[in-house]
Amino acid sequence: MPEKIELYWLPYCTTCQKADAYLQERGRTPSAYRDVKAEPLSRAEVARLAELVGGAGELFSRRARKYRSMGLHERELTNDQMLDLMTEEYTFIKRPVLVVAGERATAGFTPKTYAGFFD
Repeated sequence: MPEKIELYWLPYCTTCQKADAYLQERGRTPSAYRDVKAEPLSRAEVARLAELVGGAGELFSRRARKYRSMGLHERELTNDQMLDLMTEEYTFIKRPVLVVAGERATAGFTPKTYAGFFD
């Protein structure tokens, strides 16, 4: 039985599309897709994803436009603050988030990272 693969993404995001294509080309078609804009994540879901990827700092995107415009680059954010921001605004979630078997996950995409994740 193949591993259950979930992809938390934005369908129009080119990085997310590349991640999906990478998976498809290797016969690892996600069984579930979650559009984080159309279906916002609850605080508990964000916290669970953060736990799976290795902490809130690993899931939090510092590349979001609002990161600078809100002056967040000038502050040290706590884990709770990052979780709150990701819950309130999907753009603070590093995408895509790949979850395998509900037990392990990685945020963001590079072919090298995905290759290592499955090996």
